[in-house]
Formats: sequence, structure tokens, C-alpha cells
Amino acid sequence: MRTPEETVRAVAAGVCRLMRGGLTPAEEAAQLDELAACYAERTDVRHPMNPLGDTPLRSRTALREHFSAGAGPTGVQRYDVVEDRVHPTADPEVVIFEFRYAGVIDGRAFTVPCIFVVRVRDGEIVESRDYVDHVAGARAFGRLPALAAALTTGGSPDRSGA
Repeated sequence: MRTPEETVRAVAAGVCRLMRGGLTPAEEAAQLDELAACYAERTDVRHPMNPLGDTPLRSRTALREHFSAGAGPTGVQRYDVVEDRVHPTADPEVVIFEFRYAGVIDGRAFTVPCIFVVRVRDGEIVESRDYVDHVAGARAFGRLPALAAALTTGGSPDRSGA
């Protein structure tokens, strides 16, 4: 069974593998399954800083769909976790994971700051608050115009690659 630290690191590493692309369909499906398996069947994952609103993800299936929406982008030369620290808390189930996604997309370097506050029970995430700089993600993937349009029209959330 994974510790809370091992679990949050596994999620971030799995996201990086998906975002780098270059996976066969079978490898991508396996990576999505591996990421989803980091979460309990019933969970509560939120993105409170999403500029288009926070839609809770409450099941392993919803998390798999969430990750598949961002999988396989084009133009990604590098996508890694950097400057990562796990901060333990007084509650042994809860950790705070502070890090940045960093890389190069279409020749442009980027960083996306993140802080995840995660509750892990029996090696699975049962609750998470993922504070991601969605604007930085949209900028990295060249999606700022789409984000601005969605904000103006009240459109659906853009995954922003983060």
C-alpha cells in the first residue's frame, strides 16, 4: 500500500507521462487506468481556482475521464514535476503537495504552479483540493483566447493542460 506522499507523487508523474504524449493507445489506456487507481471509488476532488468553476469529481470513473480529456496533446517536448515538496500535516492521512509542472511546448518554456491538499486512505485518494494556476496552463498550451472566450460567454471548462 502506498503512503500519502507516494500516492501524490504517483499522480503527478502519471499526469506528466500523459501530457508528454507519444504513448500507443494501449499505453495511454494503461496510464489512465493507473492514474484512476490512485483514487478511491468514491472520492471528492475539486479545483477551487478553476476560472470557469469547480465541478467536483466524485468517482474513480470521473477522474479517469478528467485525465483522458487532457491526454495526448501535441507539441510537448518536455513536461515534468519540478520544485516539489510534500508537507506532512498533523493528520497522517493528509499531505500538502507543493510543486510546479514545467516543460516546453512548441518551443515555449512554461511553468504551472500547483498546491494539492490531499487525503489518502489505504493508498487511495479520498479527497483532494487541487489549486492549479489554470491561466498558466492555458498560456502554456496556447489556449488563452479560448479561455477568455469561455469566460466571456460562460462556456464549458477548458482543461488548460493542467
